[in-house]
Amino acid sequence: MNNTLNVDPAELAKFSELAHRWWDPESEFRPLHEINPLRLEWINGLSPLHGQRVLDVGCGGGILADAMARKGADVLGIDLAGKSLRVAQLHALEAQTPRVQYREVSVEALAAEQPGSFDTVTCMEMLEHVPDPASVVKACGQLVKPGGWVFFSTINRNAKAFMLAIVGAEYVLNMLPRGTHEYARLIRPSELAASCRTAGLDVLQTKGLQYNPLTRRYWLNEDTDVNYLFATRRPA
Repeated sequence: MNNTLNVDPAELAKFSELAHRWWDPESEFRPLHEINPLRLEWINGLSPLHGQRVLDVGCGGGILADAMARKGADVLGIDLAGKSLRVAQLHALEAQTPRVQYREVSVEALAAEQPGSFDTVTCMEMLEHVPDPASVVKACGQLVKPGGWVFFSTINRNAKAFMLAIVGAEYVLNMLPRGTHEYARLIRPSELAASCRTAGLDVLQTKGLQYNPLTRRYWLNEDTDVNYLFATRRPA
């Protein structure tokens, strides 16, 4: 596969169509706004962001990238959805967010250009949207400095995840637009762990992300049946 083409045009179109709604906390992106403080604190607790050079892969409209910059990191957000990036740039201008930049470039191309350049790399809610997730994991491993952290989050592939993350979230609760996730593209933790090992990353912590639709509350625990997060590190 051509490294610069690890992208599904239909996926880009899907998110570009919604680009203008990224920063509306009551829009289709409400779940991202609601989980953002939780994942930000988890990342910052393991790899304190202040003063770091940080890469956010698949940054979309910049919800996490913006928050990490406000923690004192120098952040580069990358994505291949140009409309989403323009929304991210506009928000950074309007909110006067310091130390955040955005580029339309693939993670594989950036890895060839700037290997070993970042203290922390984040790749959240993105792997399940690309044709070759292992290629993204490999590039993330190349981009982080020795001793640096790489964080991933995605969705497990099993019957429970299908019922909760697709049927429940997209068709019953209408938390996400229908068609946001395809079951065949979901990734088991064992598969992601294998990709991390191949990429030279040690998996140091695994967390599950839970949600109560009645209270609209999210929390992290040890249950990785549906949404889960990996904290990995490149050996120094």
